[in-house]
Amino acid sequence: MCHATRRCALTAKRTTKAKRNGSSQPWLHLNGVEIQEFGTVRQFPLGLSFNARMYSCQRLNQILADTQILYGLYKKHHWLMRGPTFYQLHLLLDKHAGEQLELVDLIAERVQTLGGVAIGDPRHVAEVTVIPRPPNGAEEVPSMLSRLIEAHETILIATHDAAARAAEMGDDGTNDLLVSSVIRTGELQTWFLIEHLVDTPLVEAPRE
Repeated sequence: MCHATRRCALTAKRTTKAKRNGSSQPWLHLNGVEIQEFGTVRQFPLGLSFNARMYSCQRLNQILADTQILYGLYKKHHWLMRGPTFYQLHLLLDKHAGEQLELVDLIAERVQTLGGVAIGDPRHVAEVTVIPRPPNGAEEVPSMLSRLIEAHETILIATHDAAARAAEMGDDGTNDLLVSSVIRTGELQTWFLIEHLVDTPLVEAPRE
C-alpha cells in the first residue's frame, strides 16, 4: 500500500471513529491530494465545447494574474503617494484598487464556472504575470502613475483580443465579463490617471 493510500485510509478510519464517539475535535494538519490540476477543465453542462472552455480559462487566468499584480501596484502606490496631490491621489488609487479587487473575484469565478482552476497563489501569479516588476522603493509620483497606466494598457490589449476570440468560440459569458467589467473599468481608471499627468497650471492661466 502506497503512502498516500495509507494516509487516506487512516483519515477515513479516524473520521469514522470521531463520528461514532461524537467528537467535535477538528482534524488539523491534513495533507490532501490535488484533485484537479491547474490548466485543466472539468466537463460542465454549459452548452460550450471543451475547446472553448479551455481557451477561455487560459486567457482568463493570464488576465487574472495581471489584474492581481495591478491591484498590488495600486495598493503600493496608494501607500507611497506623496507631494501636493497626496490626498486626492491617495484616495483615488485606493478606490481603483478596490475596483480591481472586485474584478479579480469576478474573473476567478468565471474560470471556476467554466470548470477550470483559477490562479490564486501570489507566487504562482508572479511566475505568470507579464506586468514588469517595479522597484521595491518609492518612485516619483509621475513615474508611479505612468507605471499604472502601462499596466492597464497591457491588460486592455490582452482583454480586447481575448474578448473577441471568446465571442468567436461562442463563449458569450466570458466576452460579456471582459467587455462590460474588465475593459470598461480599465478604460475609465486609465482616463483618471492620464489626466493627472497633464502639465497645466493649478492656479494661474498664462498672461497676455
